[in-house]
Amino acid sequence: MQQGTDTVGQGIAGFTSPPTGMLVGGEWREARAGASLPVFDPATGEVVAAVADARVEDAAEAVDAAAAAFPHWSATSPRRRAALLHDVFMAVHERAEEFAALITLEMGKPLAESRTEVAYAADFLRWYAEEAVRVTGTFRTAPDGSARHLTLSRPVGPCLLVTPWNFPLAMITRKVAPALAAGCTVVLKPAEETPLSALHFAHVMAEAGLPAGVVNVLSTSRPGPLVEAILRDRRIRKLSFTGSTGVGRRLLALAAPGVLRTSMELGGNAPFIVFDDADVDAAVDGAVAAKLRNGGQSCVAANRFIVADSVAPQFVDGLADRLRAQVVGPGADPRSTLGPLINGAQRDRAVGLVDDAMAHGADPVVHYGTAAPGDAFLKPVLLDRVAPSAKIARQEIFGPVATVCRFSTEQEGLALANDTESGLVGYVYTRDLDRAVRAIEAMECGMVGVNRGHISDASAPFGGVKQSGLGREGSEVGMQEYLETRYASISAAP
Repeated sequence: MQQGTDTVGQGIAGFTSPPTGMLVGGEWREARAGASLPVFDPATGEVVAAVADARVEDAAEAVDAAAAAFPHWSATSPRRRAALLHDVFMAVHERAEEFAALITLEMGKPLAESRTEVAYAADFLRWYAEEAVRVTGTFRTAPDGSARHLTLSRPVGPCLLVTPWNFPLAMITRKVAPALAAGCTVVLKPAEETPLSALHFAHVMAEAGLPAGVVNVLSTSRPGPLVEAILRDRRIRKLSFTGSTGVGRRLLALAAPGVLRTSMELGGNAPFIVFDDADVDAAVDGAVAAKLRNGGQSCVAANRFIVADSVAPQFVDGLADRLRAQVVGPGADPRSTLGPLINGAQRDRAVGLVDDAMAHGADPVVHYGTAAPGDAFLKPVLLDRVAPSAKIARQEIFGPVATVCRFSTEQEGLALANDTESGLVGYVYTRDLDRAVRAIEAMECGMVGVNRGHISDASAPFGGVKQSGLGREGSEVGMQEYLETRYASISAAP
């Protein structure tokens, strides 16, 4: 098995560095002509590992492996698939420190947050180990009595799973676990910024006894041609993607000729409404959780704080105090509460949005001052009275930047919340149950957090409406994305 550099996993007793090859048909392979993809530590900009850089030819062989493994894996008993997923859950749980260290190393988030991600990722393995044995069908008499109707669920087939860099383990288990539980085989393409967690997870799955070819992993510096080649192969029957709305649109177009089943978890522009009857202190706590988790680099991060006029001063002051108290530093430093963004380009993009908002009249309540371009660190920002015309009000921020606009009536607040093409998640703070129900029903989003800044759970359906995506992940609904319903009509005996 290929190994990463000595830097990978440094300081963890007994940790064997993850493989750095590509996994195809149960074999770890070198890249063709020795092509490698560097992996950077966002905190330092240093290369910490080099992994095999897959090409289109590798993609074809990965699909070959997934297609060859599908008949046996789909025929494997649900109990056996469940047992294997449970074994992988236990392995991830037992090796949580290894995974957390890798996540912090390649993605940058504080180690405490990485540990939380590992626990969240493992929950999908446990949940779908339990769901694997609960796939059901129906049998009933036709209304006219002439036939019996039988329905059953079957795995859709080999799947392509494309995952992002911001949660490099959890976004993988959220897709791999239901696919395997349903009886599908997969080709996994992790984000080029964060392949180490994916490769280590694949290694752990293989150690747990996963048959060759059921999961194949390709890291690449040229995702466009590689993904397009896979989607052209008619043996692939399902695409699941998490990432930006723009890329999602292009992938939907590529999936159309094959009429593939698709799941799309795309961008967000989450509103966080604080009504005039809210517990403002609790709202500030929720705002910190919803904004700063993962440094704001989350599709469910609160983008727009929509605050009632009467409580806005108290909310802004409270949030400002909490943002100023954050400690920005390397994720491996236990004193850090905010790590770097994924790279300098992402930091510069967030800075550009802040500058544009200030040019449109936003009040910089908390500001980072001046910062040299190039590094990935960004101190928290709080902008009050952000104009709807500012780019930051329309675009996903993906950074520790909080924006506040104010409203006077409930209808105005809800209209501001819905004034976006996105519809992934929204947050509401109110003490009035009737108002909370009205907000849940009125908000144009797939998920709503009421008096809480955290909504993700393996047992709950995760997904959006409008241009935030198609389909759902998590819960029993998430497994249905990898199953198709078949129906038989059986003539009744005369």
